[in-house]
Amino acid sequence: MADPEAPSRDKPWLFRTYAGHSTAERSNALYRANLAKGQTGLSVAFDLPTQTGYDSDHVLARGEVGKVGVPICHLGDMRALFDQIPLDQMNTSMTINATAPWLLSLYIAVAEEQGADVSALQGTVQNDLIKEYLSRGTYICPPKPSLAMITDVAAYTREHLPKWNPMNVCSYHLQEAGATPQQELAYALATAIAVLDDLKTKVPTDSFPEMVGRISFFVNAGIRFVAEMCKMRAFTQLWDEITAQRYAIEDPKYRRFRYGVQVNSLGLTEQQPENNVYRILLETLAVTLSRNARARAVQLPAWNEALGLPRPWDQQWSLRMQQILAYETDLLEYADLFDGNPAVAAKVEALKEATRAELATLDDMGGAIAAIDYMKARLVESNAERLNRVEAGETVVVGVNRWQQGEPSPLVAGDGGIMTVDPAVEQDQIARLNDWRAARDESAVKTALAALRDAASKGENVMPASIQAARAGVTTGEWAGVMRQVHGEYRGPTGVSSSPSNRTEGLDDIREAVDAVSQRLGRRLKFLVGKPGLDGHSNGAEQIAFRARDCGMDITYEGIRLTPEQIVARALKEEAHVIGLSILSGSHLPLIEDLMNRVRAAGLGDVPVLVGGIIPDDDARRLLAMGVTRVYTPKDFQLNTIMMDIVALVEPGAAAA
Repeated sequence: MADPEAPSRDKPWLFRTYAGHSTAERSNALYRANLAKGQTGLSVAFDLPTQTGYDSDHVLARGEVGKVGVPICHLGDMRALFDQIPLDQMNTSMTINATAPWLLSLYIAVAEEQGADVSALQGTVQNDLIKEYLSRGTYICPPKPSLAMITDVAAYTREHLPKWNPMNVCSYHLQEAGATPQQELAYALATAIAVLDDLKTKVPTDSFPEMVGRISFFVNAGIRFVAEMCKMRAFTQLWDEITAQRYAIEDPKYRRFRYGVQVNSLGLTEQQPENNVYRILLETLAVTLSRNARARAVQLPAWNEALGLPRPWDQQWSLRMQQILAYETDLLEYADLFDGNPAVAAKVEALKEATRAELATLDDMGGAIAAIDYMKARLVESNAERLNRVEAGETVVVGVNRWQQGEPSPLVAGDGGIMTVDPAVEQDQIARLNDWRAARDESAVKTALAALRDAASKGENVMPASIQAARAGVTTGEWAGVMRQVHGEYRGPTGVSSSPSNRTEGLDDIREAVDAVSQRLGRRLKFLVGKPGLDGHSNGAEQIAFRARDCGMDITYEGIRLTPEQIVARALKEEAHVIGLSILSGSHLPLIEDLMNRVRAAGLGDVPVLVGGIIPDDDARRLLAMGVTRVYTPKDFQLNTIMMDIVALVEPGAAAA
């Protein structure tokens, strides 16, 4: 018999696992297995070609197919992804931005095929392009037309998908890129303001409050979990303030701050990776302990994400962590534990004050769209300061810069503790893509693409034409190709200027070494930093370029999304002394093999090539066998050591030069 004195329990948040890899069929099997284990919502990871609007057979897609998510080229792939999963009974989060209108169109088309009531669909499409320019790099078009596509999706869902969240303002990657709590708050809120200001022109006035209420957020929670909890309380209060004062929203339910979270992957370590389990749990507390600022959905990384692609068991372990917290503890039985706490109240007020000041700065610049270059530069600077503190030991990272010695982890025995994607997946996906193109009605495809181009050119809402294109068999690359034709393609800021910073601590010896070797070379040591492929996680490349510049090297860094051919051509033109490459998407083997062949063919075989990224030991050995000079992974966090390595690698050729 139930105890009448026992406190009632809140409903738990949605349990999600960010997942998708290899093929739609394999990802579907993973989703159904996770749902059977107690997961209560889906969170779809798409591969980089899908995110950046390329079909699997595009030259830039080489090595990237199925690596960081599932490849979706057309309606058939989306159909396979959700086979035997009734979409009108599912809550689906899709982490997709530049191609968000297209992937939502495919999702709607599959729901229609299932016979679902489209108006009953529940879920979220991330659809935040502004953070892509700042931190993640999967943008396609310039900011203004991208903003228009964000609000096109929102306006369409108002009329046709009333339960769907049309945008997840994503501050997650801002923290991954080094944002301080107040920067994360300000840049995310500025993004939401830019979207709502534009959306006001596209929906009826009496519907606008409801649309404000359907904007959700996707945030990050770092290891300083008390500060992160205070950040979430500040987020909640600031959003209520903005919606009430700026947009005159009166109904409290439309002012409610709704957010999902993935806790910090940036802080996961390659060294002693078993410690990541504790980090993930502590970070989860930041977004669950405070009832008044509790996440509506939580997805946790796996303990081994700093090593490579998690296995199904690893994802299950993260899911079980959520279930234990929600069902075995008494967390959900109490009112907010922090109301009235003076330390928490003071921290929240300080964060709010700093955020308001930063928002005022952005407003003076014309808002988030106009301030992209400014925000990018501030993030690179903040990340450099964070890395400086880790290098100096001011920020302790257990197993990294303190207590490095220990027993080897038994969790990485055998298969290395990660799952690998079969290289044959890419060719299989391309074969299916070719079969799809051969079987479709080309006349219907041409008609649909013409209608899409016409809608985009006239500034009409692209969603109806996109859905029709999905039904007709148009591919992801074809849809994005129209957007590129109409709006142009954008190259985002790198945040790395040509002027060195004022930092001097710890750099004097390196600067002297760079000056000495440059004098012997007869010109300034030239270091070319490149990111081949579609990987948009540019934080590492930016910090290497930032530090090398401050050490006195002549830096060339053009940002993300370059082919091996383009990188080698630039190295030849610049007469680079060293080439540094950064890849975190798992595509390092095919891309580096192609690049090394081109390096030798261009007569640059004596130029040292350095590679950094999440690279397993076996792959590192293969890269070295290809002719790569050095391989750096997350355990190599001492950037000054890397700088001295560069000087030493150039030194042997200095006398001959």
